[in-house]
Amino acid sequence: QVQLVESGGGLAQAGGSLRLSCAASGRTLSSYVMGWFRQAPGKEREFVAAVNWNGGRTNYADSVKGRFTISRDNVKNTVYLRMNSLKHEDTAVYYCAAGSVYNTASELYDHWGQGTQVTVSS
Repeated sequence: QVQLVESGGGLAQAGGSLRLSCAASGRTLSSYVMGWFRQAPGKEREFVAAVNWNGGRTNYADSVKGRFTISRDNVKNTVYLRMNSLKHEDTAVYYCAAGSVYNTASELYDHWGQGTQVTVSS
């Protein structure tokens, strides 16, 4: 069983940047595909980005493509989400998730963190 803990959320101005981290314990992250998802108030949880086990393959939601970058450091057992050019509509709780199949569907991820709030002021 892997435990995931997100950090790095907070308040940012539109146009600013934040970097989220997701630290794993219990098992090595290199065993998993990793994803970031987000949920805004009153909305469904949505896919943001995914990275395969060695970082060689990534996918992004159209809404964040070109602004967000997902990466991983399997030595540090940590996954990152660098968020640039933030927009008010990026405001949400961001979750990292671990799964065994590379995909963008939240239901196929087995392990989830508790989430970290990102608020972007316009």
